[in-house]
Amino acid sequence: MASLSTISIKRPVLALVMNIVIVIFGIIGFLYLGVREFPSVDPPVISVSTSYTGANAEIIESQITEPLEEALNSIAGIKTLTSTSRDGGSSISAEFDLGVDLEAAANDVRDKVAGVVRRLPPDVEPPNVSKADADSSPIIFLNISSSERDLLELTLIAENIFKERVQTIQGVSSVQVWGSKRYSMRLKMDPEKLAAYELTPIDVLNAVNSDNVELPSGRVEGAETELTVRTVGRINTPQEYNDLIVKEEGDIIVRFRDIGEAVLAPENERTILKRDGVPMVGIAVITQPGSNNIEIADAFYERIEQVKKDLPADINVAIGFDNTDYIRESITEVQQTIIVAFALVVVIIFLFLRDWRTTVIPIATIPISLIGAFFIMYVSGFSINVLTLLGIVLAIGLVVDDTIVVLENIYSKIEGGLHPEEAGVKGANEIFFAVISTTVALVAVFMPVIFLQGLTGRLFREFGIVVAGAVVISSFVALTLTPMMSTRILKKREKHNAFYNFTEPFFVWLNNVYAKSLDSFMKVRWMAFVVILLAGGMIAFFLTGNRIPEEIAPLEDRSSVRGFATGPEGATFEYMDRYVDSLITAVDKEVPETQAIITVTSPGFGNSAVNSARFFLILKDPDQRKRTQQQIVDDFTPAVNRYTEARAFLSQPATIGGRRSSGFPVQYVIQAPNIEKLKEVLPEFMLRAQDSPEFTFVNLDLKFNKPEIKIEIDREKARSLGLSVRDIAQTLQLGLSGQRFGFFILDGKQYQIIGQVDRENRNDPLDLKTLYVRNNQGELIQLDNLVTLTESSSPPQLYRFNRFASATVSANLAPKVTTGQGIEAMDRIADEVLDETFQTDLAGESREFKESTNSLYFAFGFALVLIYLVLSAQFESFVDPLIILFTVPLALAGALLVLWRYEETLNVFSQIGIIMLVGLVSKNGILIVEFANQRKAQGLSVMEAIVDSSRSRFRPILMTSFSTILGILPIALALGAGAESRVSMGVAIIGGLVFSTILTLYVIPAMYSYFTSKKSRLARTSA
Repeated sequence: MASLSTISIKRPVLALVMNIVIVIFGIIGFLYLGVREFPSVDPPVISVSTSYTGANAEIIESQITEPLEEALNSIAGIKTLTSTSRDGGSSISAEFDLGVDLEAAANDVRDKVAGVVRRLPPDVEPPNVSKADADSSPIIFLNISSSERDLLELTLIAENIFKERVQTIQGVSSVQVWGSKRYSMRLKMDPEKLAAYELTPIDVLNAVNSDNVELPSGRVEGAETELTVRTVGRINTPQEYNDLIVKEEGDIIVRFRDIGEAVLAPENERTILKRDGVPMVGIAVITQPGSNNIEIADAFYERIEQVKKDLPADINVAIGFDNTDYIRESITEVQQTIIVAFALVVVIIFLFLRDWRTTVIPIATIPISLIGAFFIMYVSGFSINVLTLLGIVLAIGLVVDDTIVVLENIYSKIEGGLHPEEAGVKGANEIFFAVISTTVALVAVFMPVIFLQGLTGRLFREFGIVVAGAVVISSFVALTLTPMMSTRILKKREKHNAFYNFTEPFFVWLNNVYAKSLDSFMKVRWMAFVVILLAGGMIAFFLTGNRIPEEIAPLEDRSSVRGFATGPEGATFEYMDRYVDSLITAVDKEVPETQAIITVTSPGFGNSAVNSARFFLILKDPDQRKRTQQQIVDDFTPAVNRYTEARAFLSQPATIGGRRSSGFPVQYVIQAPNIEKLKEVLPEFMLRAQDSPEFTFVNLDLKFNKPEIKIEIDREKARSLGLSVRDIAQTLQLGLSGQRFGFFILDGKQYQIIGQVDRENRNDPLDLKTLYVRNNQGELIQLDNLVTLTESSSPPQLYRFNRFASATVSANLAPKVTTGQGIEAMDRIADEVLDETFQTDLAGESREFKESTNSLYFAFGFALVLIYLVLSAQFESFVDPLIILFTVPLALAGALLVLWRYEETLNVFSQIGIIMLVGLVSKNGILIVEFANQRKAQGLSVMEAIVDSSRSRFRPILMTSFSTILGILPIALALGAGAESRVSMGVAIIGGLVFSTILTLYVIPAMYSYFTSKKSRLARTSA
């Protein structure tokens, strides 16, 4: 049966059509692909938020968080279940395994929550289930300002115009209004006036509930017409609330204005957003895990442009920050890298072949293979992202390999005097097995990625399948189009061009030098074992003792710095706002590279408290400033620390993952059976962590020092005076907590009525005793007679991790310290401080890092085993593949040496490069061993066969290695946005290839001479 190559030579139109079909399918696939920065690595996260105004953290945990967690814990597929119970609310985040469908997970959570609602306190807000992490970072922030309107009106515009239009974009999880001053009707009560008129907050609540009612009233039906009846019972203006009758006894009417004041005021008075110190509001777009951020951003801008047409003239909108700008630049940079790599590969092929006719053939392979890879991406459900495009960059150097090998073999036959068609058939058939072997070996490297879990698995899968797909297509092209074109284009040259004649002496000299050096080496071939042992020693040296640090991915200069500040427990909103203003002044002074600073005091979203603030420094583009993002963070941190009113730290956006906005590279979770056990060990743990040289900043989320007033009720006395504990508790709740009394309507929207004693009458603990409670006889009793006040402290927030009471120790790393070293330092402290009743775990970036590291070692080992087995099957020998795999330690040693020399880290990118090396360097070994087997089958001795094979394969090996190296060179040179994170990949591959290519040319022949069978047999069943 004729081989594929023979059929293509005999039927050139068929060969062309097969390759044109690949290109057409690839173009169609490309047109349907989405664009994003990295593959979707965000795990499905469902959050459950519950609000219970006025309740402290302990009540929230026992009455809300615990029953909800207990129900959610039975859902299949949950990876981690974390919760925060804080004053006024509970947040639970259920993170599911990567393979779990987000919609199915959300439905499971809703079902469980619905079953628990009846066990929650009666006046709690219904739990809200959302398809996003409670602490997700927004991708776009738009600020809205006006010189003529107050923040209440701006919030109305933000919510009713911008938010309404934006939140319907596909993939948007939620739209937060930062600095929101949502309308509310505030009923400010004066305790002294209440007492004078013998009223309590409960009377005000009852008056609102009885007079502010709108019930469906039915219909009137006549013979021909029916009318619906609407009873207008709602009161909606401050004037109407001030006129509300609270008490009526005979001729005496007490209206609300007599005991307080009703005003339209913000629902949340304790938050403010500023841009460059100017108060405004803004909308922040939070996306669902796994959604396409660039598509969302494009739709966002489209809708904002539509909204702008209808906006009043005084409304100004500006983009605060847009994280997709960097994504676009990064994608563009990789696209440019593809062009540069293509040009370099073309140059190297021409320099080796020195003839335009022969150069055209391998160049034709590149676009067919790369365009065909887009169809594989489309079928696999991938996107155009940094990793799939990096796969294409690497494929540029790889896809020409097979074509070069086939071309070179056919060309040598033509030069030997054969007719082009005969040379094509003979040359292609001779090399057929080597091409299939190298292709299968390369594809086998990427098979283990299918089994990888977690973040790394997602990243590797897309990269690996794209490279493997491109290589499979290239081998098809090499065995169809290349032989056909070779027989049509190549001719025996009687006379070569001037460039060929000028350079040929150099190549002849190079061949002779190699031949002589190989002969010399084969006389001391035992040295090959020494080289292998040295390579093994180098690998052991570099992988132990943290000589090459480990991390998920190097940080990139994204022109963005985030800051988080926490004031003393019990600090007021006004205190934090003054601190933030001083911080804005510091930024203006210390960071001239800042384009804008956005600050949010007491954010009110995520798990933030009143004593917290967030700030975002938007920097000028890297080419417009002298300092890097890292240098700015290092220089500005001491300046921030000089403001001792609050503790602040700066962080940089994570390269991969890092949706959560905690910003700390190390997050170490300590779990205990109860909160008291944590209280015992945390001070000592924190002391050790702060003294550790690995960390510059250490933070603990669980604190025990929030000041609170405990009200002890004298139950006997209360009962004797005709009062229940409920009467007292409800009076305090309605007077102090700012609880909702009901709803009112404004411009067709429903807003809250909030009742509370006005601020000046609740700014001292003793003010609590001035409130009165009505007993069962209708008499007013002052609380002073019934309660005793004691000041104490309690945790402002209580945390649980996988159902255990927990505390998370977060840390920023010192310069040159990596995530891996940080985690080791935490483990060391835990061993010294914690007993066996404690458990430890990792969260955030640390968890992703640990999972990635474990799975990568598995991938590397599995790739080696798989390649060995695949080659054994192809060579029909267990020995020949072992000879080929001697190239792997050489490559690994070279890669690690170069990473160490250039102070790069072992990260996702460099590890991808190292796994790729296994396949790349195996190709060179396969070419030498397969040709040696052919020569042996022709009757040559083992030594003659391997020396002859090595000499004849020398030039193709050099050409393929150089084309791969130059294809990857633009990655190693770090040009453009995001390139700094990918340098380690380029460095690892180039270092490994240079090191192993040189040594392979000597070590493999030596090993072959020792281990191969002396029998004359070919490693395939048919020609």
